[in-house]
Amino acid sequence: MGKPSGDADARHLASAPLPSADLAPAGFTPDRWWLDLRARPLALWGVLLVASGLVHAGIWAITGGPWEGPVTWRKPILFGISGGLTSLSTGWAWSRLPPWRLDPFLARSATLALVVEVALIDLQCWRGVASHFNRTTRLDSLLYDAMGLLILWVTAVIVMITVRFFRQPVSLPTAMLLAVRAGLVYLVISCLLGIWVGINGDLRVQQGLPPEQFGQAGVPKFPHGVVIHALQWLPLLAWATTRADFSAGTRLRLVSLASRATGLLLVYALAATLLGYPRFQAPPQLLALFAVAVIGLGVTFMIAALGLARRLMQDGFSPPPPEPPI
Repeated sequence: MGKPSGDADARHLASAPLPSADLAPAGFTPDRWWLDLRARPLALWGVLLVASGLVHAGIWAITGGPWEGPVTWRKPILFGISGGLTSLSTGWAWSRLPPWRLDPFLARSATLALVVEVALIDLQCWRGVASHFNRTTRLDSLLYDAMGLLILWVTAVIVMITVRFFRQPVSLPTAMLLAVRAGLVYLVISCLLGIWVGINGDLRVQQGLPPEQFGQAGVPKFPHGVVIHALQWLPLLAWATTRADFSAGTRLRLVSLASRATGLLLVYALAATLLGYPRFQAPPQLLALFAVAVIGLGVTFMIAALGLARRLMQDGFSPPPPEPPI
C-alpha cells in the first residue's frame, strides 16, 4: 500500500491544540487519554458498566432463562456492556477536543446520568419487573420516566460533542477524524431513534399493542442498535490502517468506505422496520442492500487485518515510523 505521505495528517495535527493543563494533568498524552479530566469519569465508569454487564452475563449463564422478553437478564447484560463501551469511546473522543470551561461538569453529569439509567434497568430486573414501558405501579412509572429524562441529558451532551467535532480544530489524523465524526453522527442518530422507540412503545401500550413492535412485525430497536457502536468500529478501523502503515490516502478511502457501508446498514434497518418487516425477513431488494453493507464493512476490515498481519510479520509490534513534518 506504500508509505504514508502524511501531508494532510500533519496539517491537522499541527493546527489543532492539545487540551490545556487544566484538563490534562501531569502525565497526560494522547495515548493516556483517560487522564484528561473530561475522559476520567467516563473511562472509569465505562469499565465498571462493562464489568456489570459481564457479571450479569455470568448470572444468566448459571441461572438460565430466556433471552428475549420484558423481564430477562438480557437488558442488564446489553445495557451494561453497550453503555460502558459508549462511555469509554465518548470519553476518548472528548479528550481530543479543545477545552471548554463547562466540560468537566458536563462529563461528570453525563456519566452520572448514564450510570443511573443502567442501574435503574438493573434494579427493575432484580425486582422481577419490566424496566421499559412499565407503568403498572407508581414506582414503576416513576423509574421509567426517570430513565427517559436521564438518557435525554446524555443525548444532549453527545450532540454537543458532535457539533464541536465539526466546528473546532481537533488533533487527529484525517482518517481518524473522519472515523470519529461519522461515529458520533451515527451515535446521535441512534440516540434519537432510541427516543422514538420509547415514544412508539408508549403509544402502542395505550392502544393495547406490543410496545416493542412497529407495524405488522417491524422492530424499532433494530435501527436504534445497528449503528450505536460505529464510534467504536470506525476508529478501530482507522487505528488498524495506521498500524498497518498504509498511506494516508488509503487509510482515508478505507474509513470512508466503511462509513458509507455503516450508513447502508442504517438505511436497511430503518426501511425494514418502517415497512413492518422483521430484522432479516425483508424483500430481496432490501436484503441486497443489507448484503452490500455487510460486504463493504467486511472488505475494509479484511484489508486492514491483512495489512496488520503483513506488518506484524515484517516488524513485530513496533509502532509505525512517525509521519514527516510539513
